[in-house]
Amino acid sequence: MERVDIDDVAQAALSGPVDRRDVGRALGATDVAVMYYELEPGENFSGGYHTHLDQEELFIVLDGEAEFRTEDGKVAVAAGEAIRFAPGEFQTGYNHYDSDEPVRGLALGAPAGMDETVSMFQCPDCGEEGEHDVDLDETGGTVTTTCRACGFVMETEP
Repeated sequence: MERVDIDDVAQAALSGPVDRRDVGRALGATDVAVMYYELEPGENFSGGYHTHLDQEELFIVLDGEAEFRTEDGKVAVAAGEAIRFAPGEFQTGYNHYDSDEPVRGLALGAPAGMDETVSMFQCPDCGEEGEHDVDLDETGGTVTTTCRACGFVMETEP
């Protein structure tokens, strides 16, 4: 058995200004990723509209109301509610910029890891709005994206 106080869990890699804590890693979990979030208005759970081809994701809203952009449109998820995304479903979740309160929530992914992540955004090289393969290097603190349309590689450091 492992036990942690979420307040004692360090900020996760590549958190930026968002309060994002890797509870799963702190507990030694190997088969599921568990992230705790506190989102101020305008902040999001992840780096943008994306999918995990090999991982399902569950989001549980503990306080506030999160909004998710999905393939089917926008969906509001209130405190005490949860939402699931199957592998291959694009989504992004956030605390709406005009909200008056923070959102606290948990994101769970199984299996753990983000080996096959794809983000959707406009390529700065070819200008196409399309899929980009994502490689996350938590140890080095970098994110590398590769445009599937033109092969342009972009590396972002923290």
